[in-house]
Amino acid sequence: MESITQSQSLFTKLKLKKVKKRNIHWPFLLSIFYLIIILFLPTAALITKSLTLGPSEFWRIATSPVALSAYNVTFVTALFAAAINGVLGTLVAWVLVRYDFPFKKIIDALVDLPFALPTSVAGLVLATVYSEKGWIGQLFAPFGIKIAFTRLGVFVAMLFISLPFIVRTLQPVLQEMETEVEEAAWSLGATEYQTFWRVVLPPLIPPILTGISLGFARAVGEYGSVVIISSGIPFKDLIAPVLIFQRLEQYDYAGATVIGTFLLIVSLVMLLVINLLQQWGRRYAV
Repeated sequence: MESITQSQSLFTKLKLKKVKKRNIHWPFLLSIFYLIIILFLPTAALITKSLTLGPSEFWRIATSPVALSAYNVTFVTALFAAAINGVLGTLVAWVLVRYDFPFKKIIDALVDLPFALPTSVAGLVLATVYSEKGWIGQLFAPFGIKIAFTRLGVFVAMLFISLPFIVRTLQPVLQEMETEVEEAAWSLGATEYQTFWRVVLPPLIPPILTGISLGFARAVGEYGSVVIISSGIPFKDLIAPVLIFQRLEQYDYAGATVIGTFLLIVSLVMLLVINLLQQWGRRYAV
């Protein structure tokens, strides 16, 4: 009887495996087809179009003075915005998780506002608030500091759109952290400063770096809000996405594709860094 029961269970397992294989077949093909249509073909078309110019022409357009200036404004400003949000976004996530205060849910929902708000509307609001006669801009105007329609305005826009990435990346990690570990450190004589640097901060470093990378990648590709709050003048506050649009308006499709390919390469490198950080974070957590 035991041999019959074992053979039946083995037959059932083999049958289930065959069913699973048949079920995986169509979802797999559909997923691959969808990825090819949505991701791979547009990417391949962009790269192929830019490579038709030849290496020397590609390099000339990609390293032109206007393009280099746009790269500088784009990447450096995005890096500073992501780094500042890495610090202040961590503080916001900490307060939202560890503190109870009135209207907490409303403030928590407002963090997602850059996700839901159209970028053109965000740029219009920021340009209005930070202009010389705006609520915030008029406070800096007497000191000769102009925010809107300058590189500083680009920085503010990148701060606005990259903040949710840091906060939402950190919140789940903070929610899973047990406060008993901190209490145990205090009971062993550790100060609040030592507890933060040796107990609290180390597990937060991987998600902080991941959030900074996501925010940086998002800021690099921002267009809608920046095009309104900046003047779009070359060698001043012109960013690479706006430069691409200007090339398209001038029917310079080759120049637009070259600059777009350069941004694509940087984005792929950032995605690789994000994946490596996530893998490092999983190993660190284990």
